[in-house]
Amino acid sequence: MRLLTIGASSSRKSINRAFAIWAGQQFDADLDDVDLNDFEMPIYSEDRQAESGIPSLAHDFKSKIKACDGIIVSFAEHNGSYTAAFKNIIDWVSVIDKELWEQKPMLLLSTSPGRRGGKTLLELAVNDFPLRAGRVCAHFALPSFYANFENGIKDQTIRLEFDIAAGALREAIAASASTSY
Repeated sequence: MRLLTIGASSSRKSINRAFAIWAGQQFDADLDDVDLNDFEMPIYSEDRQAESGIPSLAHDFKSKIKACDGIIVSFAEHNGSYTAAFKNIIDWVSVIDKELWEQKPMLLLSTSPGRRGGKTLLELAVNDFPLRAGRVCAHFALPSFYANFENGIKDQTIRLEFDIAAGALREAIAASASTSY
């Protein structure tokens, strides 16, 4: 099994990237971790696309999606929405193919230092990703990252909620593999 992990933040100290990587490590899988800084492209515009074409980095990101069996994304919330870096990648890759996420099974996560753990954006993504061919199997928000996470989720009740969400992704990937030829 190959999992693509994405911490949807360009911060070099991103708690969401750390959370996405940790979440991926809870699976018996090869991980392909994406650092958004490796996919920095000009701000998308139709004019820029017409003048310069689609950047090769957008094609590279799409190739990562195609090559995986499942995707884990952990969102950093900027003013209730996606980070500019993540949204720009979505904008570029979606002009390659409107089926951005290829119907890959997905576990959507969020965390933040606050009590809601990025739930506002997570709820947006849960509704938005299926419109972009994302097969959202489960979602989970980890509240108060610094109080609840240290080399893993500390609180057993919260950990159980995560395990249930991870189990849904595991089952969806297994079901996809059994229907592939």
